Amino acid sequence: MKTKTFLSIKFLTLFSFIFLLNSCTDLDEVFLDEIPGNTVSDPAGSLAAAYDRLGDGTFVDHGAIFAMQEYTTDEAILPTRGSDWGDGGKWRDMHEFTWSSTNSIIVGNWDLLTNGITRCITAIQSAEQSSIPEKKLFSAEAKALMAFYTYTTLDLYGQAPYKDPMDPKATLQILKADTQIDKLITDVEALLPDLADIGTQRTYHGRFTKQAAYGFLATMYLNRAVFKDRYNAASNFNFNEPAVSGTGTDMDRVIYYTSLLIDSGKFSLESDFFKNFARNNENGKELIFAISQKIDYIRNGSNSFAYVSMERNQRASAANRGTNAACITPEFYASWAGNHDDPRFEQHYQYADGTWFMNDGTDVSVPATDIVPKSANLPWFHFNRGIQAGLQYGPILLPSGSLEMVGNRIKVSPLFMEKSTGTRMNFTPTLTFADPNKSVFAQNEINQGARVFKYEFDPEGGNGNSNVDIPLFRLGGIYAMRAEAYFRKGSTGLAMDDLNKLRTSRTRESLFANAPGKALTSLDAEQLYKELGFELYWELQRRPESIRFGKFDLAGTAKAASQPFRRLFPIPQTIIDQKVFKQNQGYN
Repeated sequence: MKTKTFLSIKFLTLFSFIFLLNSCTDLDEVFLDEIPGNTVSDPAGSLAAAYDRLGDGTFVDHGAIFAMQEYTTDEAILPTRGSDWGDGGKWRDMHEFTWSSTNSIIVGNWDLLTNGITRCITAIQSAEQSSIPEKKLFSAEAKALMAFYTYTTLDLYGQAPYKDPMDPKATLQILKADTQIDKLITDVEALLPDLADIGTQRTYHGRFTKQAAYGFLATMYLNRAVFKDRYNAASNFNFNEPAVSGTGTDMDRVIYYTSLLIDSGKFSLESDFFKNFARNNENGKELIFAISQKIDYIRNGSNSFAYVSMERNQRASAANRGTNAACITPEFYASWAGNHDDPRFEQHYQYADGTWFMNDGTDVSVPATDIVPKSANLPWFHFNRGIQAGLQYGPILLPSGSLEMVGNRIKVSPLFMEKSTGTRMNFTPTLTFADPNKSVFAQNEINQGARVFKYEFDPEGGNGNSNVDIPLFRLGGIYAMRAEAYFRKGSTGLAMDDLNKLRTSRTRESLFANAPGKALTSLDAEQLYKELGFELYWELQRRPESIRFGKFDLAGTAKAASQPFRRLFPIPQTIIDQKVFKQNQGYN
């Protein structure tokens, strides 16, 4: 339980947040924030601050790492919607591949990730200079976290800063993805003896355990070939290169580490796929490493992944709403053809009295018996989960500030767009832009785009807050990685076995007699790519997937064909101006 761990955010002291300040002038410290000496005396606080960077925007906000890993792909897009989401073109840049080194998303994420590295350096120093019983454990966790932040920086930017945590006179080093990936792998493997098994030494899925390391190592091995040959024009990556350590090839090591997790007995697949992304999922059976979120008095969890797709007139309670931003592309919606009965595609909500929310125009009302936690008896309206397309229905907010009722039930009505009140809320799978190369809608077109309601909208505590833990590694993704590794080794049957395990372990709601998903009868690379999307959509995985499968450079909705240099983002211009980093290939 996240409320029981001693590393809960609740127990952070104030000094843990001074890392957010970056006012130093030393050249090295332009790239790695200054590390205040007075934090070294508190290993627990320093480690908690390093973990906190995961959840303080970086991996939980749609405008952070999500924007770079999802909006750049065939899966997601955030268009300009009339008067909303113009923002200087930064969102369109992501999908249209027009970004530059000054794009605020690219600059902001560099700052977040390198700040994470800085916090880990301090946490390593704090642990190593202490005499606490947890010295080895805290140091190993901090080093593993540092590797994770560094890997993500190398994945996105191809370069990352590094300073030896234990050498105060160390000079700044510039790490390069093609050479550093091997050292990251061996460094994390060397940490395994000192990391705890999940559930021991007061650990849980919010801390970097042995099991988190297995998932991380599998991820690094799966993407090692891309790191080593990023600009390969034909996307003909050598996935079966001899592994950097152990025996066999990269794919053998992916299979080894994923099998350790699958066979451990510590995790199991949820029959209800959407439980992985539900409010209070802290005891989720699939969660291996996740960002623990809690609405509390210090910093509330982020609802971003949930409300980013919801329209402003979709309200889970009278106190909150969606924001009508992101949607999926027509290509991704089309990939589900023939699979709309897959339990991962959509799920209807059933209230305690048996009422189902059908969202098809037949609903009249739903019970008002569900109450938003810690509210003044606000009724809680539950939208369906998964991918939502077509006409939308739900409660209407009255001028009085309460949801429209019929008797003691919440009335369900046809919904219209908040900022185009004559436009029916119709989430069309197609996206029709006046200029096909520019993702811009007129005000009366802002309803377009099928939406993702994968993460449960948590109405407690305000529009942006959430108790939903955000998975970074979960068992479903581990099966998907092993399936890909088997496929790349030529073991198609074993790959299909893993994919069918994912498909048939999930079941639909009782409205459909708890029917399991249907098994595949054949598998090729195109179907495998679709299957990864079915399991992992909206989980910050699509860009690495699309690069591995040679899809990233292709033309698509509001995107022209692009050059391989776009597989990396530019180093921010503010960093280049310091004349220590050199700009990535293809950027001025």
